[in-house]
Amino acid sequence: MNPSIDLNQQKALIEHLRSCIAPQRYNKFIEVLENRTQHLCVVLENIYQSQNASAILRTCECFGIQDVHIIEKSFDYTISPEVALGSNKWLNLQYAQPATENNTLETYQKLKAAGYQIVATCLHQEAESLYDYDFTKKTALVFGTELSGLSPQAIALADKYIHIPIVGFTESYNVSVSAALCLQHLSRQLRNSSIPWQLDETSKLQTLLQWMKNSIRASEQIVARWEKEQMSKKI
Repeated sequence: MNPSIDLNQQKALIEHLRSCIAPQRYNKFIEVLENRTQHLCVVLENIYQSQNASAILRTCECFGIQDVHIIEKSFDYTISPEVALGSNKWLNLQYAQPATENNTLETYQKLKAAGYQIVATCLHQEAESLYDYDFTKKTALVFGTELSGLSPQAIALADKYIHIPIVGFTESYNVSVSAALCLQHLSRQLRNSSIPWQLDETSKLQTLLQWMKNSIRASEQIVARWEKEQMSKKI
């Protein structure tokens, strides 16, 4: 779709595509949209086990997290269809430039420019408990690779640090479990708060349109034909 399409055109295209989708499915899209958020997003650095990579996406989708930023370093981020169960097609997956030395820095800069506080999940000396964290600020939660965790750069450039309290001998949770615990707690806190955590109107339209396109066979051809018709009306 043409990236310059305005809000009114997006609304018109959505109405055009509605005839290709069952009413109950469209209504489900609207219901789910109301619980989507970009107040929280997730950043994954160098995750290499496809089971973990996929489980985190599934968890994000279940808790209404719309944006996931993926930083590939020495490993490719691989999605397992059997674990993800299609959850990835409902999310905005944003890949950092792969195999560049500064892709963590570039991702952080992009998020900070969008108003996010970068919060690294790690056993840092300044880390506060997940349950004490001020969730009212826009937050990018950063999770690192299995076993070794976040890179020194990812830790050094973070704004804050959180940890999940543990009372056993083991020092850390599996990364997919950590993501699930953090997102369950923070998303629940958000939904019980009065802060404006839901998607704004523009993001809702863009997300709805993408979901509809993902659900319609040959949607690219249908959209292209619609855009051509709109252009011809202006001539």
